[in-house]
Amino acid sequence: MKPLALTAFTATSCLGRGLDATLTALAAGRTGLAPCAFETVRLDTWVGEVAGVDDERLPPELEEFECRNNRLARLSLRQDGFEAAVEAAAARLGGARIGVWLGTSTSGILETELAYRRRDAATGALPADFRYRGAHNTFSVAAFVRRALGLEGPAAVISSACSSSAKVFASARRAIEAGLVDAAVVGGVDTLCLTTLYGFHSLQLVARSACRPFDAERDGLSIGEAAAFALLERPPESLAADAVLLLGTGESSDAWHMSAPHPEGRGARAAMTQALAAARLAPGDIDYLNFHGTGTASNDAAEARAVAAVLGTRLPGSSTKGATGHTLGAAGGLEAVICALSLRHGLLPGGVNTRLVDPELEVSYLLESRRAPLKAAMSNSFGFGGSNCSLIFGRAG
Repeated sequence: MKPLALTAFTATSCLGRGLDATLTALAAGRTGLAPCAFETVRLDTWVGEVAGVDDERLPPELEEFECRNNRLARLSLRQDGFEAAVEAAAARLGGARIGVWLGTSTSGILETELAYRRRDAATGALPADFRYRGAHNTFSVAAFVRRALGLEGPAAVISSACSSSAKVFASARRAIEAGLVDAAVVGGVDTLCLTTLYGFHSLQLVARSACRPFDAERDGLSIGEAAAFALLERPPESLAADAVLLLGTGESSDAWHMSAPHPEGRGARAAMTQALAAARLAPGDIDYLNFHGTGTASNDAAEARAVAAVLGTRLPGSSTKGATGHTLGAAGGLEAVICALSLRHGLLPGGVNTRLVDPELEVSYLLESRRAPLKAAMSNSFGFGGSNCSLIFGRAG
């Protein structure tokens, strides 16, 4: 594939708002996870809640999209000059030539959960002010972002569990290569809600303390929330040395089990191999791997086997979910931005909370952050049902 430039990017998570806060926390090895105090949830677990989301208010012209998910999206869009970068691209290319591809898992389902509390006692009818289309509807976040940024190009939402906002990079890349658009806003948004917190708890996948990916005593994941965006364009003739490029994408679906990965990481191997081929890179060309690394026993073991088979056992890598929590449909986009930051600043982030790497997992797992020049980084995102995506990013100079 032909490389595409990330001409702007931003992320907001429990680590803070924007790139500076994210980079500072990762470099310091600091987690944003805290004991769960979200809404009415009464679970003995930790979560990655973004501060101030409920204080965010949408302007009147966007009030039809009112929900926590879209409030977090707007909060993130306003960081790092992202809105201005998209506006400048629209002035050059035309608003109709910029598409929007976003990932989410639950969209604004919290609004439905809250609405159910206010059902009519006699009829069971939902309150009149409940708006499914602007909130709960999966497409809501893409419709909101397109409207908020004043774009007129095609828009789509991918909801393939934890690979959602990684797969949008591949979809947007195909649209640009096909000439459907000249640029694309890609990323993902997912927010805390009762469905995911109680749902993952019912699957016995939620850790009681802050999650510890790849740790010998790992006991599950920590749910987080985040919004992350990037502007993908064909590279200009002249690129700054610290410019970040999307070099390769790989997707697969092994359909092994509804909620567990193939034990040997069959689909994960296919996604990583495809990404390397698309980028025309050898395994030894990758300098850092952002593991999917949820902190569950089966996921980390399967990924370790897959990585060893494709990339070997000496490639330094880490899961940043110990810092951010598992942000579900936003995880791929958030970790893509983390890879872009790593490339730009020469940072290999350590795996926060992990104390003793499981000796049965043959990986070179970073326990502490360190500085080193990087040329290429891979990010893995593997979702329920065997929906897998691997992305490769590179530094221009």
